[in-house]
Amino acid sequence: MSLADSSPKWLSKCARAFNLILCYLVFLIFDLLDAVFCVIYRYLDERIEGEASPCCCSKWERQKRRMNVADDGLSDSLYERNNTFREMGFVRFERKKEDSNRKHGGVGGRSLNRWSDCGCESCLSWAHHGSHYKLHFVVKEPLLVTSENFRGNPYENVIFLHGFMCSSSFWTQTVFPYFSEKVNHEYRLIAIDLLGFGMSPKPRDCSYTLKDHVEMIEKSVIQPLELSSFHLVAHSMGCTIALALAAKYTASVKSITLVAPPYTSSEGNDACLNALSMFAGKKLWSPLSFGSSFMAWYEHLGRTVCLLYCRNHRMWESILKYFSRKRDLHFMIIDMTRHTHHSAWSSMHNVVCGGAKFVDTYLIILTKVGVRINVIHGDRDLVVPMECSSNFKMKAPNAEINIIPNADHSTVIFGREKEFAYSLEHVWESCCSYR
Repeated sequence: MSLADSSPKWLSKCARAFNLILCYLVFLIFDLLDAVFCVIYRYLDERIEGEASPCCCSKWERQKRRMNVADDGLSDSLYERNNTFREMGFVRFERKKEDSNRKHGGVGGRSLNRWSDCGCESCLSWAHHGSHYKLHFVVKEPLLVTSENFRGNPYENVIFLHGFMCSSSFWTQTVFPYFSEKVNHEYRLIAIDLLGFGMSPKPRDCSYTLKDHVEMIEKSVIQPLELSSFHLVAHSMGCTIALALAAKYTASVKSITLVAPPYTSSEGNDACLNALSMFAGKKLWSPLSFGSSFMAWYEHLGRTVCLLYCRNHRMWESILKYFSRKRDLHFMIIDMTRHTHHSAWSSMHNVVCGGAKFVDTYLIILTKVGVRINVIHGDRDLVVPMECSSNFKMKAPNAEINIIPNADHSTVIFGREKEFAYSLEHVWESCCSYR
């Protein structure tokens, strides 16, 4: 072998080694900073609100969860994330008070939002409903039917669930305008702001587990609208919630369309941590992967980002409007700030990672009853790897897997809205013959 042939391999090995060392050092620094900010926020919370907000840093809390065999829906990734300085005992304090009242709404005289969260009218638009609040959702009712070929058949219901840090606008601003006249006349389209996002409630004393999300959809949409049957369409994180909802309403759900579902084939105690590693592993590249790992591994650094950006979203939006010379910003820019750190952090872990413990069970149930499942995935998705769809097919053999070439996590829908709407119509029309 010539020197010219061996040089690229040598350089490649050096580059990988350098990347590993750099990655280790960067995340070691983040470990230290997160431990420091844990102490800082504990002090600030006690000074400003009278008590520290519970966090996932306590080794005592970790031991308590290990001894508790009951499944409360919380993800192991919340407490089992490795932090070098936490393992060394840098963070030694314990909670002064048990967080035994993790339920919707305020507790005692506590404010509806943390001091580090935004308290503007838009972010607290749900608060005037008191303890009886419900999710915000948008309904596109079927048009009045005058066509003779409709024959008086009842209309179909379709529930749309968005992904992480999005809202109902993800569907209403993209796919809804591209449906055919038939859908506009015969289908009721329901796009939901999931609990903790958009204009929906963001209670500080909620764990944002799969159960919490499903119960709020029941309470806010299925029961009030008296939905006896419906189709489900979901993207990313919403896919896990859709499967949980469908497994509970097997007699009602007609079809499920999952776009980039964050599915892992892991089972048992390691399922949550495996999901965290797959969807938010500690990586420096790409920027999207780095951002995901930063926000998913570092609770207090993530809270700092939300303090600087989300709490001051009106200021940042004004700045963006000024420099872009646009009166209205893109809906995704608006949605990025319409959450609290607690709602986003908890949903990421308890739905995306925690859901890994339950999804296989949901798929077995849905496959057994013959619900039609359609999976759509972009072949350039850097958020949810392509292997998720391959693993999905192993657990749900009857699921239809559609791979979209040259599409990533967003462009699997954006830029091809008309084609996507047509594919949904095809699923809905053919589902009756499938079952």
